[in-house]
Amino acid sequence: MILRLALGSLMARALTVGMTMLAIALSVALFLGVEKVRTGAKASFADTISGTDLIVGARSGSVQLLLYSVFRIGNATNNLTWESYLDLAARPEVEWIVPISLGDSHRQFRVMGTTGAFFDRYKYRSGRSLALAEGEVMDDLFDAIIGADVAAALNYEVGDPIVVAHGLASFIEHDDQLFRVSGILEKTGTPVDRTVIVSLQAIEAIHVDWRSGAQVPGQSTPADALRQMELEPQAVTAALIGVKSRLQIFGLQRAINDYPSEPLLAILPGVALQELWQIVGIAETALIAVSGMVVITALMGMMATIFSSLNERRREMAILRAMGARPRVILGLLVLEAALMAAIGAVVGLGLFYAGLVVAQPLVDAAFGLWLPIEQPSMQELWVVLAVVAAGAIVSLLPAFRAYRMSLADGMMVRN
Repeated sequence: MILRLALGSLMARALTVGMTMLAIALSVALFLGVEKVRTGAKASFADTISGTDLIVGARSGSVQLLLYSVFRIGNATNNLTWESYLDLAARPEVEWIVPISLGDSHRQFRVMGTTGAFFDRYKYRSGRSLALAEGEVMDDLFDAIIGADVAAALNYEVGDPIVVAHGLASFIEHDDQLFRVSGILEKTGTPVDRTVIVSLQAIEAIHVDWRSGAQVPGQSTPADALRQMELEPQAVTAALIGVKSRLQIFGLQRAINDYPSEPLLAILPGVALQELWQIVGIAETALIAVSGMVVITALMGMMATIFSSLNERRREMAILRAMGARPRVILGLLVLEAALMAAIGAVVGLGLFYAGLVVAQPLVDAAFGLWLPIEQPSMQELWVVLAVVAAGAIVSLLPAFRAYRMSLADGMMVRN
């Protein structure tokens, strides 16, 4: 009986009730959307590098090593000598090792020297491999593969020339040795998108005529002569390592951290990523708080709507009291109406969230490399819906209690 009364009352005020439910639906969709982006960003953050067991570099901090070797932020305190690199590569625990050489740039994008194994061993998003959108892998000494963001920002195509600058914020360029774009990588949503990748030998080649950070005056070795040279690097910035057995990771990490020839640091990428996420976790908390306040605002709006409708419904309440309805029935009726509005709004919001996710998923993936999986509603999302319904019922208690105290005489009174 009371449910039928509640539904009839809501239908009689369809426009006002509909706007209130729409506000709740949009706030719930926004909250769930922010939560999906937050968890998706966190997962993508953790999946920036997957399949790598250890990252090795000069001894510094674990977060610092992760930032410059993976995210191309900051600089190394020192380098890893080539002799130490070869020694680590020869260890029985190591299945594969990939060197990384950083330090130069191209129009504010980092240039990274590595080997062809990088394209086979670097994994992201739980095991996905790098793939070329167009072009081919490096074949010549002065071939370069560029990330999707580099190509988009600089309007590069396969075959375009590239001049590498010495250092990160330097006006000195290696303009005597031009590189050629041989391939453009597909969008990954990782720092690889903002990287120009060349061979280790190419990094050595452009510095053949350099001494102490400056080019030797009047000296410029021809490109053909450089191609004939033995261009073995003296040092690299860091190395990615994969071990033969997960049981050997910690033993190898200790051995590297106690390396006698030079001070080295080996980190587990997952552990360092968690440390880094804790540092930037304040923004995550703020984002949740803002979206939560949007939901609270919508519920406050619903309470204001109920309050504003009380004067219009005084006669309705009086008639119900005259027909024998007890005050608690009036209270229960208003609480039920609010719970129904909140429930319908929350369910519609859940539907809007998934409809928006279907539309936005490929666009967000293409634009930002952020993967937002479409799955059946999780328990957390269902708890959000239930929490909104419960909160809707709670915020209606104040106007419902006011209606509860309305007397029959007050309700029947004609006001001028």
